[in-house]
Amino acid sequence: MLKLRKFARLLCLLTPCVTSVACGGSRGRPGSSVTTAGVAGTATKAAGTGGSGLDSDVQTIVFIYAENRSFDGLFGNFPGVRGLSDVVNADGSPKPGYVAQKDRDGTTVLGKLPKTWGGATQPGSPTVVSEAQTDGLMNRPFAIESAFVANGALPLTTSDVTRDLGHRFFENIMEINGGTNDLFAAWLDAGGLTMGHWDYSQAPMFKLAREYVLLDDFFEGAFGGSFLNHQYVICACAPTVNAATAAANPSAINVLDPPNVKGVPQLARNANSPASALDGKPNLKTGYISPLDYFGPGDGYRAVNTMQPPYQPSGNAPAAAATDFRYADPTLGNTAPPQTQTNIGDALTAKGVDWAWYATYWDAATADGVRVSTAARSVIYAPNGPRAEPNFQPHHQPFNYFAEFDPATHAADRTAHLKDYQALLAQIAAGTLPPVVFYKPSGNLNQHPGYANLDDGDTHIVTLVNRLKASPQWAHMVIVIAYDEYGGQWDHVAPPKGDLLGPGTRVPALVVSPFAKRGAVDHTQYDSASILRLITRRFSLTPLDGVTKRDAALVAAGGVAMGDLTNALNL
Repeated sequence: MLKLRKFARLLCLLTPCVTSVACGGSRGRPGSSVTTAGVAGTATKAAGTGGSGLDSDVQTIVFIYAENRSFDGLFGNFPGVRGLSDVVNADGSPKPGYVAQKDRDGTTVLGKLPKTWGGATQPGSPTVVSEAQTDGLMNRPFAIESAFVANGALPLTTSDVTRDLGHRFFENIMEINGGTNDLFAAWLDAGGLTMGHWDYSQAPMFKLAREYVLLDDFFEGAFGGSFLNHQYVICACAPTVNAATAAANPSAINVLDPPNVKGVPQLARNANSPASALDGKPNLKTGYISPLDYFGPGDGYRAVNTMQPPYQPSGNAPAAAATDFRYADPTLGNTAPPQTQTNIGDALTAKGVDWAWYATYWDAATADGVRVSTAARSVIYAPNGPRAEPNFQPHHQPFNYFAEFDPATHAADRTAHLKDYQALLAQIAAGTLPPVVFYKPSGNLNQHPGYANLDDGDTHIVTLVNRLKASPQWAHMVIVIAYDEYGGQWDHVAPPKGDLLGPGTRVPALVVSPFAKRGAVDHTQYDSASILRLITRRFSLTPLDGVTKRDAALVAAGGVAMGDLTNALNL
């Protein structure tokens, strides 16, 4: 028996790309390995699937995009991952590997975490945790459910809605601080809540991850928030902003001070910004437009924080004098100009591959947007409180920023490719989904702190996955579930050094498929554009420029290119 174990160990060392618990541990080689996650795994394809290889086996790729959670915040205690056990003991005390959060001078270790400014919960949440009740937490990760009980608060659950946390481009760069991840508490507008994590072990999505594949080295493609990461997930690019718009809105341009000693860009502070994170949230010269040529000589201005689509549904109403209500007011400084960069939809269409982006309340939001400027919105950014619906988020609809979907000149393209959730359900049942599917849940169902809880979105996404598994197309389907960005939440794993756009903080992602390496954790390095790499490989597309540049930058920095998700599959 001992000899057999030694042989198995040797075999594992000779085949590092696929390891298992037989290899003497729960984690494989970071960047390219797959390990079991506590349930019976399989090294063969699902029975009856037939065929061989990606091209013959995979006919439908479905991408589901949730919101604003770091990997440690949800899956830090998942078996076999690069998780919280790297930095804290079972009792929550820090291990030597934990890098303590520092104050805004970048060197002083905080004696405690800052309060959560404004309280830990959103007004209207079932449970209320006040700002005072968040004081005194030790400088380390903590369990959100119980952390505030000692100060008189009731325990929180995943049905509660915690307050939103800032999640912006340059702030995320400053929080990561060159890879030490030790300035989250310093630069977050929410304070200490950034260090909290949930017990997610009873959630349907957690159980889905145990059955299929959890990716524990998956990073948001771009630093910062949802707007830019939605753009990145379809074009691996940042939207362009013309010089006239930037000149007319100087306060919208991020203002940078010299980099810190690590070479990390630093936002300038306003005079009234507290020097210490313990005294209040920061007040920074932040905006939604990058400084001129930040991304390279002659690159101009780019949108790095939220701007609104030029077409309805948009957060900006039509102009007061408009006669065609299908357009957002172009004179508003935060209305993005129509984009013309090549995106994954262009590449698929050029190859003759059908695709669609589906969104909850798309049809209702479109009708809500094409009304006079004075009409009150009832769907677009229109919740009546936490968890309320409808709550359509137009900045989560990246294709609606592109000139090829102009509602007057490209009405047929909009109908063909931008669709409502109800159309998705009908096509799932009928077995008529296009080869490439993107799905975006509405605000109340996307798990975004501030207006959604974890439970509602978890149930919605897993219910959708179950519908897909019952579809006639399931036998040849790959489902990828990813979170768009970190939502202001700390994670202990340093993002790999890439380009000036990212990657940013580590986020959760799952692969669900008949071809999935069942019950596994995939340690391969990925980012949000890995879904583009998978689609590109499967349909033999020309890679997008931004994807090629990202991988080249990773390699130039001494790292490895991002994976294309096929390591999670038996093909």
